[in-house]
Amino acid sequence: MHQVEILGIDRLTHNVRRYLLARPEGYRFLAGQATEAALDRDGWREKKRPFTFSGRVGDAGLEFIIKSYSDHDGMTKRLWELEKGDTLLIDDPWETIPYEGPGTFIAGGAGITPFLALLRWLSDDKKLAGHRLIFSNTRAEDIIVRSELEAMAELDLVLTVTGERVEGLLNERIDAGFLDEYVPDVSGLFYLCGPDAMTAAIQSALVDKGADPDKVLIAS
Repeated sequence: MHQVEILGIDRLTHNVRRYLLARPEGYRFLAGQATEAALDRDGWREKKRPFTFSGRVGDAGLEFIIKSYSDHDGMTKRLWELEKGDTLLIDDPWETIPYEGPGTFIAGGAGITPFLALLRWLSDDKKLAGHRLIFSNTRAEDIIVRSELEAMAELDLVLTVTGERVEGLLNERIDAGFLDEYVPDVSGLFYLCGPDAMTAAIQSALVDKGADPDKVLIAS
């Protein structure tokens, strides 16, 4: 495990923050990879949890965007209590979802995080054309890095919220009916990440519509 200092913390939504960490010398990762992290505190150093890198592979520091759950005393709740200058422990990188080419990303809430480094990499390399992101949240204020996603001109972006009606956003759940209307062609690649029940239901609906099961990839 590498001990890393927190260089900065930014609040993105009411329960999501961006953490910028110092990068250990020689530490490398690829877009779409994750690591395990632990609090550098007594009683927590062995309680490792997986988090996806959200920053660019060439950045000086390491960026993580993490949703905190305050309803139980877990790592994400304790992360919310940390400040700049505190330290974390991180392990070596591992792949959470393979990138196999242009396709449709479908994310629910904090499930966007495994896709951010990929989308940023593709955008920087001018290779974002042909990619689509369908992103579901409860409310408009929950949409993580919305302005950045909307600024990706080549990305086909579909935003939907389930808990309110907002002008310019869909107000629909991503279910079989949604896919029938907004994803008529299921011949390509699909990348899924979100709550387990959501991703399982979408995976099943896509396969029922004729998608190749080997082309429906779920972030681990």
